[in-house]
Amino acid sequence: MKKDIHPEYREVVFWDLSSDFKFLTRSTMKSKETIKWEDGKEYPVIKVEISSHSHPFFTGKKVFVDTAGRVDKFNQRLAKKQSPKK
Repeated sequence: MKKDIHPEYREVVFWDLSSDFKFLTRSTMKSKETIKWEDGKEYPVIKVEISSHSHPFFTGKKVFVDTAGRVDKFNQRLAKKQSPKK
């Protein structure tokens, strides 16, 4: 491999903020924040909004998103366009 062209590949902690789940893995992502892990060492921490621990696909929990209001508005606009003009 050529020297000085590859990003640093190191251990980092990913922290899922929505479920407060943390896991240690390796990545090239950089972070100025650090966290003390269970082994007593300090690791850079990458905060994420969603991970496999909180994503509905992986957890099996369905999240109901209220789209009825948007669907009703669309249907009303569509009905106005399709109604015969006088």
